[in-house]
Amino acid sequence: MTSSTTGSGTGNATGNGFGLCAGRVAVVTGAGRGLGRAHAHALAAEGARVVVNDLGVGLDGAGGSAGPAQDVVDEIVAAGGEAVAHGGDIATAVGAASLVATAVETFGRLDILVNNAGFLRDKMLVNLDEDAWDAVMRVHLKGHFLALKYAGAHWRAEAKAGRAPQARVINTSSGAGLLGSVGQGNYSAAKAGILGLTLVAAAELGRYGVQVNAIAPAARTRMTEEVFAEAMTASGEGGFDAMAPENVSPLVVWLASEAAAGVTGRVFEAEAGRITVMEGWRPGPSADKGARWTPAEAGEAALVLLAAAELPQPVYGAQ
Repeated sequence: MTSSTTGSGTGNATGNGFGLCAGRVAVVTGAGRGLGRAHAHALAAEGARVVVNDLGVGLDGAGGSAGPAQDVVDEIVAAGGEAVAHGGDIATAVGAASLVATAVETFGRLDILVNNAGFLRDKMLVNLDEDAWDAVMRVHLKGHFLALKYAGAHWRAEAKAGRAPQARVINTSSGAGLLGSVGQGNYSAAKAGILGLTLVAAAELGRYGVQVNAIAPAARTRMTEEVFAEAMTASGEGGFDAMAPENVSPLVVWLASEAAAGVTGRVFEAEAGRITVMEGWRPGPSADKGARWTPAEAGEAALVLLAAAELPQPVYGAQ
């Protein structure tokens, strides 16, 4: 299901003008509100033509409306940019394939995929039912996988046809995926899975001219508005809204541009005015007996290694 609206103008707001992403075509999932909306606007402001994907569902994934995606398209067009709405479900093969097709059929190419769509169904583990687990895994992890699969297949075909792309994928993880979050076992697991998927995709698709990175943003959206409602930092004339989703988008735009050449398989935290390169799992203290340990020996060695290791970061919400 698609609906399109395009416009043209001058300057950075138009897909045919100037800007870091001038001449490039981006698709952004979950772009009707929050972070996705901010990313779509920021990409358009830097010259990209944008496919705005959103089902218009509620915070828990229920319902649906074409309004949010079309509203963002109308805003981009009013600013002199070019955009098209896409209402397909990217957690289905049909929806993900049509997302890629919409970009190619409308704008003639695809250069950027920003995977952002998601919702919450929070419960403590012992109260978390299978439906809530499956629903969150479906939209976050399967949605990332399918959009990446069909975009990757398109770019592979382009590369094999001699039209080597300079393609970019930006996946959306979370601090919950990096550290875990109490009451969000399903969400944390899905966001951690996105990090693993990012690393694999970067390794597999690099030969076709595709770079794949992930962000772990912190911003005030429908999913976090209660947490960040009062988070404001006065900085400069008029103040600085530290939790505005627009603070995350500049990094996304740069990662989506040709200026980010050579940056792939990396994870960035982005919050307010701070950008952090996350270093992930890497070997710490180690011991090698050169033979099989007994259980008692393994325990003794583990205690020595733990004493030499850095303490892990605390899980969000842990006491």
